[in-house]
Amino acid sequence: MDRLLRYFLQGFIRRGAITFTAANGEKFTCGDGTGPHVFARFRTANAERRVLLNPELALGEIYMEGDFIVENGTIADALAILMDQPQVLPGWAKPQWWLRYLARHLRQFNPRRRARNNVAHHYDLDGRLYSLFLDSDKQYSCAYFEQPGMSLDDAQLAKKRHIAAKLLVRPRDRVLDIGSGWGGLGLYLAGTAGANVTGVTLSTEQLQVSNARAAERDLTRSAKFLLEDYRDVPGPFERIVSVGMFEHVGVDFYDTYFKRCAELLTDDGIMLLHSIGRSEGPDVTNPWIAKYIFPGGYIPALSEVLPSIERAGMLVCDIEILRLHYAETLKAWRERFMARREEAVQLYDERFARMWEFYLACSEMAFRKQNLMNFHVQLTKRQGVVPITRDYITREEARLRRSEMGDKPRLKIAGE
Repeated sequence: MDRLLRYFLQGFIRRGAITFTAANGEKFTCGDGTGPHVFARFRTANAERRVLLNPELALGEIYMEGDFIVENGTIADALAILMDQPQVLPGWAKPQWWLRYLARHLRQFNPRRRARNNVAHHYDLDGRLYSLFLDSDKQYSCAYFEQPGMSLDDAQLAKKRHIAAKLLVRPRDRVLDIGSGWGGLGLYLAGTAGANVTGVTLSTEQLQVSNARAAERDLTRSAKFLLEDYRDVPGPFERIVSVGMFEHVGVDFYDTYFKRCAELLTDDGIMLLHSIGRSEGPDVTNPWIAKYIFPGGYIPALSEVLPSIERAGMLVCDIEILRLHYAETLKAWRERFMARREEAVQLYDERFARMWEFYLACSEMAFRKQNLMNFHVQLTKRQGVVPITRDYITREEARLRRSEMGDKPRLKIAGE
């Protein structure tokens, strides 16, 4: 088993430097020796066997179980090497990829009940977990790093501002936020842009937090959040926005999604879709991610999304590709999580903490080393709704930035 493991890993790992210690104590080095040298250990022969039989699933599992240990550096350092190889998948894993690809429609079939269960699996975890690593506004999606060195909180605020600028939100516009999370974007659009926001989520945990936050900010009249499927929301709306939700729709429901958005959007309305995307065409969801993190989830290629937009009769006005912004977001999340890792162990257990660490690290490296990105697609139902050049985005951001300053409470002298 150890010889077989050495043969396959040395054949796959061509870049970087990583030395493995097998379960029998034998050491072997893979890669061309460039970059930081990482040392890792397989604790059991069974762990080695599982990696050989199903590497995409097993590596995360044996790390969770403590049977794969990074002895210097972190799991992120190891994944930075493993996910930066000339071949994305080891050759012996390709037959399994084809089987998963053939079955992907079944795995991504997300009718209402299954969609709600999938959301609950991830988003109805103890809310204190997300407070360990998210920004103060609990934005659980790609931030927008306008400038190098921005803090996570500033980059998440910039993301909301950037999206609002593309939506050209006017006071009292009816805005539908599909997949409204913990309410941060909806509250921004209501409080800063003056919109009337309806946010929909399938997470009971997020719903409670969102409505509580609206009450705290005295925005219950202009920002309401509902436990409702986007397919059941009554319209119309002048603006529709969806951030980080489309990854849960499933390829068989893209037509349904955009046709429903077209029905809900007014003739002079604007929609902005923010989603993770693939740069290299259709693929499958990583089996470890599908099993432990996002059941039913799938990251689309633009080539899979645009045909459904066309069939819905909507017009694409603008597409922006956000490169490496999510890698930086995930890095910040991972560093924050690791700084408070013991609290995660207390909330759940060591296995859960290792699972979350692996999730954040492998997600970061998928953006940093492989083909993932984020895209913004701006949509309308007719021509002439948005300006014909992109200068307006900068102007709108400047206007919103001024409004944000006006939203801040006045500083008080002690004793006032």
